[in-house]
Amino acid sequence: MKVPLWRIAHARSGDKGDAVNCGVIAYRQEWYPLLRDYLTAERVKEHFAGICLGEVERYELPNLWALNFVLHNTLGGGGTISLKLDSQGKTIASAMLLLELEVPDELARRLGLAAEDSAGAGAH
Repeated sequence: MKVPLWRIAHARSGDKGDAVNCGVIAYRQEWYPLLRDYLTAERVKEHFAGICLGEVERYELPNLWALNFVLHNTLGGGGTISLKLDSQGKTIASAMLLLELEVPDELARRLGLAAEDSAGAGAH
């Protein structure tokens, strides 16, 4: 089952020179393992193909139910010299939340993320 990241997490991003730092935080503790197991650096790199031209690093913060990603070579040189519209990487978090995780159906049902459970998902 495809689960949009915005249903289980929120995110925040910003610039670190020419890199973007993006934190993804699960809304619920029981949803953190989905992030940990399915939101890989490779999946993020694929999602940002053509935008992130460098390596993607991932850091786990289990006590915060969060992952932090650093997307290198993404901002066209950085905030002071970039000609990109988003030279500080603020929109990367919103774009990250559009990513869909492929989760086994049974796991999605057990966590209340099945389509019929969508009314209760993403408690903000």
